[in-house]
Amino acid sequence: MRLTADRVAAEAAWVRDRSDVVVPLINETRRRLGEEFETEVGTVSSDQYRDEVRAVFADGDVAVNVAGYVAILRELDVEGDYPGFVVDEVLGRELAATIAGGSPLSLLAQATFHYADVATHTDGGAGADDLDAALAAGFQTRLPGWDWQAGESPFAVDSGEL
Repeated sequence: MRLTADRVAAEAAWVRDRSDVVVPLINETRRRLGEEFETEVGTVSSDQYRDEVRAVFADGDVAVNVAGYVAILRELDVEGDYPGFVVDEVLGRELAATIAGGSPLSLLAQATFHYADVATHTDGGAGADDLDAALAAGFQTRLPGWDWQAGESPFAVDSGEL
């Protein structure tokens, strides 16, 4: 596989155009997590998702890595699936983390990937549902809607105190 600027742009367009699949997965994952943690979680619109896809792919260093993970997962198939489940899980988890950004969001996206993955069933090769689950986990982590992200952290130290 060769990644060029044109290939990254093509993968970005594919991810953007996947909103009809990914946005419902994001909202279902948020619904389930909200129930699990007894909290209200805002839903995500297709426009919010597409805007965030543009933001992720606007950073070239992130874009090339996201495009690489997406391209591999789109093509990945393992005969019998189960013996190769580790590779698609690792790639999915890393894609979710890369989309989400640095810590602590990257770790949260990795955990959310597994939560989304068990409820995601996409036709295609071994990597297809891991790809959709990773997109849902990564983007849902970046997007607003969680109360704990709505305000300033109580752990921030005033720079004047340092």
